[in-house]
Amino acid sequence: MTPSVRILLCDDHAVVRAGLLALLGGEPDIDVVGEAGSGEEAVALAAQLTPDVVLMDLQLGSGIDGVEATRRIATAGAGAVNVLVLTTYDTDADITRAIEAGATGYLLKAERPEELFAAIRAAAQGRTTLSPPVASRVMARMRSPRPTLTERELDILGQLSQGLGNRDIARALFISEATVKTHLGRIYEKLGVDTRAGAVSVAKEQRLLP
Repeated sequence: MTPSVRILLCDDHAVVRAGLLALLGGEPDIDVVGEAGSGEEAVALAAQLTPDVVLMDLQLGSGIDGVEATRRIATAGAGAVNVLVLTTYDTDADITRAIEAGATGYLLKAERPEELFAAIRAAAQGRTTLSPPVASRVMARMRSPRPTLTERELDILGQLSQGLGNRDIARALFISEATVKTHLGRIYEKLGVDTRAGAVSVAKEQRLLP
């Protein structure tokens, strides 16, 4: 008899966790061994319970997000615990950050239950599963040429990677804050992101930053 896949749920919404618990409870080979409402709790429970798969949401309210929780679990478990992201977010930046953090798969909450069950079983074996829209984004990014940034945009990106805010970047580069904002808008557009963290993540992925 095939051993059950041991699951740890991580979502900051109790109603979502209850729904997943009820859904997964109907599968004889899937056993939910724990629930976490925060990233920190997920990291602690993953170490304590050593599940086969952590079903991880990305946005977790206060505290660390799902990406950072994934990174800590993947690092601490040395591959023993697989993280399957289950989220509503499918931006390039979110996908890139999650995969770089060590996520085994990336599934959208809009998928059918059967797809979720299959992804969980695949993740337990260390196999990657991506929702079709996510897979399309990954393939499109792999096929697309590296974005070309101007020297000034690269300067600003470098400052951004050091965690500097617009005012500090403006002072460091002897330009106005308005100019910084204009350049940031162009950087976001070229990299296909909408956040500072996303810009830095994609820039590193594309080797635009050292």
